[in-house]
Amino acid sequence: MTRILASPAAALFALFSLACASGAPAIPAPPPMDREFRGVWVATVKNIDWPSQRGLSADVQKSELVAILDRAREMNFNAVIFQVRPAADALYRSRIEPWSEYLTGTMGRDPGWDPLAFAVEEAHARGLELHAWVNPYRARHRETSPPSANHISVTHPHLVRTYGSYLWLDPGEDEVRAHTRSVILDIVRRYQVDGIHLDDYFYPYPENDASGTPIPFPDDASWQRYRDSGGSLSRDDWRRENVNRLVQELSVDVHRANSSIKLGISPFGIWRPGHPAGVTGFDAREGLYADSRYWLQQGWVDYLSPQLYWPIASPGQSFSALLGWWLDQNSQDRHLWPGIIPSRIANGQPNALYPEEILHQIDMVRTMGAGGTIHFSMKPLLENRAGIATRLSSTLYEEPALVPASPWLDSTPPAAPFASWNELNRSISISPGEADEPSLYAIRLWMGGRWVREIVPGSRREVPVGNRPEAIVISAVDRAGNESEPQAVLLPAQR
Repeated sequence: MTRILASPAAALFALFSLACASGAPAIPAPPPMDREFRGVWVATVKNIDWPSQRGLSADVQKSELVAILDRAREMNFNAVIFQVRPAADALYRSRIEPWSEYLTGTMGRDPGWDPLAFAVEEAHARGLELHAWVNPYRARHRETSPPSANHISVTHPHLVRTYGSYLWLDPGEDEVRAHTRSVILDIVRRYQVDGIHLDDYFYPYPENDASGTPIPFPDDASWQRYRDSGGSLSRDDWRRENVNRLVQELSVDVHRANSSIKLGISPFGIWRPGHPAGVTGFDAREGLYADSRYWLQQGWVDYLSPQLYWPIASPGQSFSALLGWWLDQNSQDRHLWPGIIPSRIANGQPNALYPEEILHQIDMVRTMGAGGTIHFSMKPLLENRAGIATRLSSTLYEEPALVPASPWLDSTPPAAPFASWNELNRSISISPGEADEPSLYAIRLWMGGRWVREIVPGSRREVPVGNRPEAIVISAVDRAGNESEPQAVLLPAQR
């Protein structure tokens, strides 16, 4: 066993000295770990990504989920955004809402296991973050089975509105906001998730009736109650304020319950047409009452992931123009990780993309300094559609990366770990430098004339290396992304 030198600088100096004394080339200082958010959405609504169909056994569902996490790990992703509440239901053991029908085919039927608990444990065992993705207002999706007796449309029908082919919770009802907050806080308090993630559905996307006439959202009762109480906002501003209040309260709630959890939202990619100049398309601020620029500028979110699902060369929705505009709005310096859409690769539709488009977009995100991306969704990566998974793994994601740090949540680095080299097993033995184990260990190995970087879970105590490295440097990383001082292990000379 070899002790770790107390000072990283002294350890690195010693490495240089040993290398020079032996006549070998000097070993350069290890590079910092790459920092980039590499997330992927795993959608459960309509069984888009998981489970592949309803009614599978628990063992099959688990094996499918493990395959997703294994692929994410193999491709050097570092976060999975797992949909656990598609429509006022639960893909976890909840005392508030019924089991999702996307598991068994019948809402309320217990699948015999807890997918969220399993996903958190298995993701962390692979060094992946797990963000719980919830929809705050959708109550029932189209093409579904009858609601269970404990679904909110049955227990609290006065809070639910029929809108087109969906059921929707009315954001103008205080009880709705309280219910959504209680659901999310229940997740935060009972599961070791790394993030809470809301998608782009706030008020519903506008629908038309059979004649093509727009259908108004049926919130007359809650609107009239607001007016009768002395409210003076216009109806549109009142609706926006209903959503703003939820986002602000969730920001407080989530961080009060667990200060290391990130709150993220992935809004529609266009805030308003004309922002920036030349952008056309749907107006999310007016149509969904989602003032996402305001949330970002208030610092209520830890990351914003506008869904930039258009090509770089799109004339009215240029990916690069929109990304640049969103970066300019980020006055609180929160994370800006745009959503991109490999699901449109070779999909047989007029909007199909080539893999090169996705690769160029990731390159552009890096060049412009956005800090990462989230891919929609896991299915094309599992399929390796048009070779996209292979292309990513062998080029842009060839090296692992740490999630960017969130210093506004916590800026105190963890204690450096203790580590030693096990010559017999050709492995690194690790133990945490403080009572609480870190989230991850970042390892640099000098092998074959270059530094090889690895990231392993903080629960690991032994890391097999295989070929004997010439030098090892290791650091601990906490849940907020803070990295400890690097510690170097001096290996004994070979005999």
